Amino acid sequence: MNEVLRRHAEQQYAEELAALQAVDTRQKPTNWALSPWAVVQYLMGNTLSNGYEVSAKYIGDQRLMEIAVATLTTDRALLLYGVPGTAKSWVSEHLAAAICGDSTLVIQGTAGISEEAIRYGWNYAQLLAKGPSMEALVVSPMMHAMQVGKIARIEELTRIPSDVQDTLITVLSEKHLPIPELNTEVSARKGFNIIATANNRDKGVNELSSALQRRFNTVILPTPASLAKEVEIVEQRVRELGRALELPLEKSAVREIQRVVTIFRELRMGVTLDNKEKLKIPSGTLSTAEAISVMNSGISLSVHFGDGELSVADLASSLIGAVIKDPVQDPIVWREYLETVVKERAGWQDLYRACRELS
Repeated sequence: MNEVLRRHAEQQYAEELAALQAVDTRQKPTNWALSPWAVVQYLMGNTLSNGYEVSAKYIGDQRLMEIAVATLTTDRALLLYGVPGTAKSWVSEHLAAAICGDSTLVIQGTAGISEEAIRYGWNYAQLLAKGPSMEALVVSPMMHAMQVGKIARIEELTRIPSDVQDTLITVLSEKHLPIPELNTEVSARKGFNIIATANNRDKGVNELSSALQRRFNTVILPTPASLAKEVEIVEQRVRELGRALELPLEKSAVREIQRVVTIFRELRMGVTLDNKEKLKIPSGTLSTAEAISVMNSGISLSVHFGDGELSVADLASSLIGAVIKDPVQDPIVWREYLETVVKERAGWQDLYRACRELS
């Protein structure tokens, strides 16, 4: 497992999950590994009664996590909704890992997905040889989750065509998955539920039907509320990814994280942090996840092609690539921001020169 680029949450944080189980005396829903209270402690981080430190997986409003976990104790499914890069998939994975110890029952939503990916498929060699039978059935992650009482995850629900989305309605309302070819059905065991994610940039792609919307409780994950919170998130994730990629986080990177996050927040909001100057907004999302990517790319350049000390030259190309998505409009937005904000900001002359040279 040491050579795996990214371990599943239940593997990476197995020690923390075991520590929580050891002190968790609260009531647990059937087939849950932890109580709802302990799941929230795992997500938000805490110091346990025995002194063990549980790291924060989500840095934000604890009430949102409490609502999400409480939803999963009921018969309603959970929809995590928000702009790209607000940790929807990250939260979904960690919720499944903490609740049932298995975050791998995932259905990836795409425009080309079929009903079989959600319901079940067939092994056609077996089907031709023996006809419809349980042996010829190919179990989907959804069906498996129902059979064993675990959490099934659906990524990018609104990317799935509407007619395929509607195959979820029977599962969500009746908790049964009919198999008419065999004149039988699969009934969900206690502990089964669904966590779906969707981002608002896909609004209008494949809208959820009102029948499907009623079967989900929606929790909107916002962008970080403050500069300090976003810097904390980026620093934590860069540090974690750096360990996996063997890219050390140098002290110089901490200052650059603050500058990258400041740029992203200002361009995202269309105004400088002091509210003194309005800005044009580029076409990209400039999410927290993209800020993490910019930092990792810069650190990689400094380690492999520099002296190991992160410089603005290492950072500039990734930063510009994150901002400029539309080749016509975004360069205008970026140049204006460089000349009116970065150039005039005290202590940012080095970043201005590096970006100006590349721009």
